[in-house]
Amino acid sequence: MSDQACKPLINQTEDSYGKSFKSDLLEQYKLYVQSTENNSTRRVASSRYLLTLNAAIVALYGLQSTTFGESYWALFIPLVGLPSAVLWHQIIKSFRNLNTVKFGLIHEIEQHLPAAPFRYEWHVTEQGKGKVYNPVTHIERWLPLGFALLHMVLTIIIILEAAGLIDWAS
Repeated sequence: MSDQACKPLINQTEDSYGKSFKSDLLEQYKLYVQSTENNSTRRVASSRYLLTLNAAIVALYGLQSTTFGESYWALFIPLVGLPSAVLWHQIIKSFRNLNTVKFGLIHEIEQHLPAAPFRYEWHVTEQGKGKVYNPVTHIERWLPLGFALLHMVLTIIIILEAAGLIDWAS
């Protein structure tokens, strides 16, 4: 671990920094809160893109099966969909982990401010474990897992149909 990682978040006092300490700290706090909001916006944008991609892949499977019939080459469709669903799940997890760190730092900065609204909100919402609030990332992570399951089922159906073991279309 480097020296930089061991330093405290607030590494100066008002006396050592100067008269603008409080206003500069508040400005840094605002910028950091904004960066946390931007992180959530990026998560939503990537989820929207990957939802569209996975829905298009499933639609392509339906189009392919009605237009060309079943064959082994159709395996390409869910085998592209499965990694995209897994990637989507990992992206949500990564954004959730980053936001956890960001909110921890926000809570630490709030110790030096007159009010701590984010820390208090987290307390009131029972840290996302109560009945009051369930974090969105805890809910949205199920969507890519549902698509992953759908892609696996499609893979099995294609293999069984191509092998002549089932006739799904009938």
